[in-house]
Amino acid sequence: MKRRTGQDRSITASWRPATLAVRGGTARSEWGETSEAMFVTSGYAYDCAADAAARFAGEQAGMTYSRLQNPTVEMLEERIALLEGAEACRSMATGMAAMTAALLCQLQTGDHVVAGRAAFGSCRWLTDTLLPKFGIETTIIDARDPQAFADATKANTKLYFFETPANPTMDVVDLRAVCGIARERGVLTVVDNAFATPALQRPMEFGADIVAYSATKMMDGQGRVLAGAVCGTAAFINDVLLPFTRNTGPTLSPFNAWVVLKGLETLDLRIRRQSENALAVGRFLEGRVARINHPGLPSHPQHDLAMSQMAMTGPIFSLEVDGGRAQAHALLDALRLIDISNNIGDSRSLMTHPASTTHSGVAEEKRIEMGVSEGLLRLNVGLEDPADLIDDLDQALSSIGL
Repeated sequence: MKRRTGQDRSITASWRPATLAVRGGTARSEWGETSEAMFVTSGYAYDCAADAAARFAGEQAGMTYSRLQNPTVEMLEERIALLEGAEACRSMATGMAAMTAALLCQLQTGDHVVAGRAAFGSCRWLTDTLLPKFGIETTIIDARDPQAFADATKANTKLYFFETPANPTMDVVDLRAVCGIARERGVLTVVDNAFATPALQRPMEFGADIVAYSATKMMDGQGRVLAGAVCGTAAFINDVLLPFTRNTGPTLSPFNAWVVLKGLETLDLRIRRQSENALAVGRFLEGRVARINHPGLPSHPQHDLAMSQMAMTGPIFSLEVDGGRAQAHALLDALRLIDISNNIGDSRSLMTHPASTTHSGVAEEKRIEMGVSEGLLRLNVGLEDPADLIDDLDQALSSIGL
């Protein structure tokens, strides 16, 4: 089915990211609206039966059903593709729908996947539980070491799957090195770029094949809706991913697409300010707690690598206290301003205890392997005044004797 777009890419090719985030993918109706229109419809009418047949045959541009196309959703997909520097993008109902589809659409029984150890709990469920159910072998490696990917690669290895920075340990993967290894071996790379977004890091510039997102996070940026996206070549999106999503239906609603479109308009402003705030908060915490995992700080073992492939290091980092779960929970309970919440990317500061929330479904031995200890806390730094956040953390730490 031919897709409709409202812009000529020969024009948008000269636009810089901040402009693309506001205007990329815009397709106006005959009413000439300046804000993107929200098309809340499940189906579309045709002028004649021949037009319906032609659209279903892919011979005529136009919409057939909102599980497949929707004008508001297509605007979001085009905008994300432009920001990413990708040929095409397909949106999904959630970030995990995006991760699942990006993997399952191209894997089959007998394939092998190499995946990074540090990952969101549900992503580890995909690699450790779901894929093996379909006869797809997975090898978990420490993605901080590019050679680990090479060493784990087999004749049947189909793809590498990893996050950078990783959730919640903030492991950083050398994109250029790992993608280079993949290309040499004929392996595809699927990169979860949710923590950075294309505003701070564009994996395709380092050789990545497919980039997946939880647009719920920084792209929305205000904790309102769920959304996901997968970017890649037009051939991959249309010939490999689209048949999977057409028939399995992880469809993004027009309303959620519209909200994320509005979020993208301020993405660059928000993520840069939140990155600055996170650095200020990170500097305060350094030395106050047992350990801090912040790629923007020189103390992070991969600081130089992070700065070489990211414009800034984002609003999210983790810290560790020595007193295990009891002390971590006590710190959370003492907070007065920062919310206890397992979401990230919000304009509000949020903190969670991964071992008992986002990674609670991961077996203890695997959490230890990942670096998710009982004393680990993940902090999303928002748009509040960082001095107020520091004051809140200071009193909370003091209350537990730190």
